[in-house]
Amino acid sequence: MKLYDLLCAIEYTGKPENAVVTHVTEDSRKVVPGSVFCCVAGKGFDGHDYAAQAIENGAVCVVVQRSLGLPCEVVVENTRAAYALLSAAYHGNAHEKLTLVGVTGTNGKTTTACLLKQMFDHMGYKSGLIGTLVNMVGDVEYPAVLTTPDPWELHSLFAEMAATGCTHCFMEVSSQALDQKRVEGVTFQVGVFSNLTQDHLDYHGTFENYLLAKRQLFVQSEIGIVNLDDEAAPRMVQGTPARPVTYSMRRDDADYTAKEIALNTHGVDYHLVAHSNIGRVDYRVPGAFSVYNSMAAACTAFELGIELPRITEALTKCGGVKGRMELVPTSTDYSVIIDYAHTPDGLENVITAINQTRQGKLITLFGCGGDRDATKRPLMGEIAAQGSDRVVVTSDNPRSEDPQAIIDEVVAGIKSRTKLHVEPDRRAAIAYALKKAKAGDVVLLAGKGQETYQVLAQGSIDFDERVIVREILEGR
Repeated sequence: MKLYDLLCAIEYTGKPENAVVTHVTEDSRKVVPGSVFCCVAGKGFDGHDYAAQAIENGAVCVVVQRSLGLPCEVVVENTRAAYALLSAAYHGNAHEKLTLVGVTGTNGKTTTACLLKQMFDHMGYKSGLIGTLVNMVGDVEYPAVLTTPDPWELHSLFAEMAATGCTHCFMEVSSQALDQKRVEGVTFQVGVFSNLTQDHLDYHGTFENYLLAKRQLFVQSEIGIVNLDDEAAPRMVQGTPARPVTYSMRRDDADYTAKEIALNTHGVDYHLVAHSNIGRVDYRVPGAFSVYNSMAAACTAFELGIELPRITEALTKCGGVKGRMELVPTSTDYSVIIDYAHTPDGLENVITAINQTRQGKLITLFGCGGDRDATKRPLMGEIAAQGSDRVVVTSDNPRSEDPQAIIDEVVAGIKSRTKLHVEPDRRAAIAYALKKAKAGDVVLLAGKGQETYQVLAQGSIDFDERVIVREILEGR
């Protein structure tokens, strides 16, 4: 592609040589001959500092927000937005050939997006998935690094989906991605909002900023499907172009409602009332949050023109998602569940779900991440203590922080009377929890979910809790 053809995607000033473009990047380390280098500024770095080096390494154009006096520069208002638009244009704006569904919210994004992928697979569609667990083009899997990828990777995936016959793409859209304009220029046929609770305040600074970042999805959506039971729902769609559609477990004024809800150890069962249609949903993942996740997926499919009987039939064939209420296979007479719950609301939801069906006691093991929002640590400590018979506080990706200092902040929030054990070594903590479990009990390992690593000050180490549980039980 020639440079001038690519630059048609953005507004700019400058007139570099009309060279052949082979690549677009915001990472100076990835510049190769023929690259367009977008100079993005972030916390602790500024791509403008590497513009001259990028030219030396073969960049045919540098995209800047302030003129550097370089012969091959173009100046734009926002280099992050330009990077996304240029990445889309290079890949032929392939996203326009797909029906795009974006899912945002503090909790439930991964499950809802994965559930939609499973449903549409069962209904005979070829679709793509982009999210925390994995990126998929049909049945082909690619590892996921970010919940919402870098624009070049994102549009590469869109292009492969379109080229291989995918009709739909279901993707998680994080608040950071929206704030950083990774999906700039993309229109979603449907945007889905699950809920909004405290998270990522280390990045956004305030809850209001967090909300406004999430809301951007609906500025870019044609239909906005929102959980009416969450108080932030109206603000998500008000003043946006999105046509509002609501779902609820509690309110009759929603467009879609759940009636005659039954929660059991095997999953959830309810009647979905969709306008003048009623269908029975049997979704085999336990917990009240499974009603919300399956409703969000069902409403999305219905709004995309799928008949309700096909939707409910597909839902009965769908299973769980790795790291979300995942039952670990063991030969013990107690249960071990792994869940990604790493926010106050997420932890409360999974504990509530387990308490609705457990026969014995609940032992909850969890920690809080380092270099992340510290204000949620005492909140999670008290939530765990209130809902559990025994709490084990340990490490969870401490990163550059002292693990014991993080634990102390968690424990400071525990006011409820409960059996508490502190063990910074997560493997040793898991061994302790398993040793304390009796017949009929549930051991909840919260926080890691799908992750198979632990991030320490010195770097990442392998840490797959499924493997560790097996090794401990086998005496290794």
